[in-house]
Formats: sequence, C-alpha cells, structure tokens
Amino acid sequence: MKLARVLLVWAMLPACGAGLAADEPRVIPLWPNGAPGSEGKTDPEIVQETGKNGKHDRHISRVHNPTLTVYLPPRDRATGTAVVICPGGGHRILAIDHEGHEVAQWLNSIGVAGIVLKYRLAHTPGADYKVDVHALADARRAVRLVRSHAEEWGIDPNRVGLMGFSAGGELTAIAGTRFEGPSAGASDPVDRLSSRPDFQILIYPGGRPASFEFGKDTPPTFLLVAADDRISAERSVGAFTRLRKLGVPSELHVFGRGGHGFGMHKVNAPVVHWVDRLRDWMDDRGLLKKP
Repeated sequence: MKLARVLLVWAMLPACGAGLAADEPRVIPLWPNGAPGSEGKTDPEIVQETGKNGKHDRHISRVHNPTLTVYLPPRDRATGTAVVICPGGGHRILAIDHEGHEVAQWLNSIGVAGIVLKYRLAHTPGADYKVDVHALADARRAVRLVRSHAEEWGIDPNRVGLMGFSAGGELTAIAGTRFEGPSAGASDPVDRLSSRPDFQILIYPGGRPASFEFGKDTPPTFLLVAADDRISAERSVGAFTRLRKLGVPSELHVFGRGGHGFGMHKVNAPVVHWVDRLRDWMDDRGLLKKP
C-alpha cells in the first residue's frame, strides 16, 4: 500500500493568553510543565496528510505533548456551551480534521465552543501509554482546563461536555464514568475543579466492553452509529440499553448505512445529516439557549 507523505513536526506550543477571538483558534498546552508519564519522551509528532481529491485531512501520531485547540463562536451567537472533542483512530493515530477541527467549526456555527483534544495514544511505539491512565488523564485535564477558562472564554462551567469518535468515544465513555471531583487541597488551581463532563456525545464508539461500565451518575448521553458499522453498532445499542436501565437521560440514533469513521466526511447516505440530530438533542437539553 502506498503511504501518504509523512511530515515530522516539532510542535511549538504558544502560552495561553487572554481574549480568544472567534475564527482565531488558539493552541494551548494541556500540561504546561509536561504531561505526567511523558517525561523524557522528546521524539517529534508525526503528521500525515491523508486527504484525497484535493481534500485536506490529516492523521497525527506519536503525541507526547497533549494540547487543546480552542474554537470560540462569535460572541453574539455564543450559547455558553462548550464541547471537548476527542478524535478517533484506534489509539494509534488521531483523525484530527474530520473528527476534530471540522467538528469544532460546525459546533461554532450553532453557537457552541468546540475544543479539540490532542491526547496521548496507547499504541504509540515504545511509549507504554495506556488508555485508562494517560489518555484518561488528558481527558480529565481537558474538562478541568476548559472550566478554569470559563469566564475568559464566555463558557458556562456547568455546560462543558465531552465528545468522542470511535477510539475517542471509548475515551469519552471512560472519562464520563471515572471522573474526579474537585480537589480543594490541590496545588494546581485547575485540579480544584471537577473533571465530570455535564454531558457526553458518543459517535460510533469503539473500544472494549469494560470501557462502558456506566453508573447512575453518568452524565446525559447522546449516541449515534450506522447499522452497518461492524465495530460499533451492537456496542452502541447495548450502551443505550444499559443507560436507560440506569435512568441516565440518553438518546440513540441508528442510521441504516454509513459504516465506521465517517465523521464530517461527505458520505452519499442520510448519515451525512447526523449533525442535525445532535443539534436537535442539544437544543432539547437546553444547551443551545443563550445565557
């Protein structure tokens, strides 16, 4: 198989500053002093261009310095709701554009802050990362970090959700169950905030059955999948059934076809309208009402 051109990139992360403006996404480090468990790992990230027919699309791998890319909607349209987005990629790569940046831009169009999480990948060669340790720590930190910037970014700290695609859906399900409450004695002010998302969005979630051990305190959940998805269809239906039995407010949409990994790609099937179903759910939950 012919490989796409691979670029090795040293990521120079800008320091967080005040006053993010609409249409000016800003990249900020998730862990300013280095991610715990990534000490000594200095090899550069790999960015692979995968787009076809002139379409820009990238995969990122070998992540040692997790980041958030913050997209804020125009202030006159902002609802105060924010969604942290976890792209998928089998914990080997991150489909950073069609399951990340493009999703954030769509969220901006409905007045929601879209914040793309570049998290550490369990299948990074030689790194010994684990989904339920390092990636989970990144997801928890992301939710807390967004809350810590709530006033600056015009976000309601009680309207911070977590969204994941495929492997990112697994991470979202774990973080939505194994969250940590505020730690009043923490030295880092960010850690004094809760990591529990106020809602979670699982789009064709992948992973292991143990990752979906929901409880009664699991946040309200939106699930979406295609019936011909051999990876996620049964898992999504099973997750909805368990959430319903637990009394967790949930909604499931199953499209007839679409396969796995469609994200924001233009698919010649009704599944391309999945974002409309998500918008309806968010509206019904009151997440699109302006403060």
